[in-house]
Amino acid sequence: MDTLGIGSRVKHSSYGDGVIIKIHKAAYEVCYTKFGIKTVARDYDNWEVVDEQPYDEVASFTEAEKALVKILKTYNSIDTTVELGDKWEGGTMILQPEDDSLKNKEIPITTFFHKIVMVRDRIRVMEQRINSSKLTDEEKVNLQQYITRIYGSLTTFNVLFKYKDDYFKGEKK
Repeated sequence: MDTLGIGSRVKHSSYGDGVIIKIHKAAYEVCYTKFGIKTVARDYDNWEVVDEQPYDEVASFTEAEKALVKILKTYNSIDTTVELGDKWEGGTMILQPEDDSLKNKEIPITTFFHKIVMVRDRIRVMEQRINSSKLTDEEKVNLQQYITRIYGSLTTFNVLFKYKDDYFKGEKK
């Protein structure tokens, strides 16, 4: 087997999808989407090579970094920047309890927005893991229905997003 280059995408029977991020004399360092970085012998041949990159003995860190970013974007572990709507910049969200003896809770909208975006990104990762799992198609569809309903429940927060492409989208009726 030829030596795989940094950035080569592989599918391991136990670890799943990964990308080669470093090459040693006798082993690869592979970053797996579910298991992190693992060391695999260079002569290991029981994995599927999804996207082979050429081997370069002097690959720079920058090239390895670009390859890793590319693979993480492919598996949606790194998302593009999501912008808060201009009208909310610098704003504060105030939670006011009905009981006047209790204090209000003030939260910068940017903090709240960041948490909403994190929830959205984690739901997307969960959705991808369901789709790539060994569940039956029926089980996947059943779980997908719950995810769609979660997105629908979160559409209230779409008012915070600057661009409609970033909105939560639930069931279409």
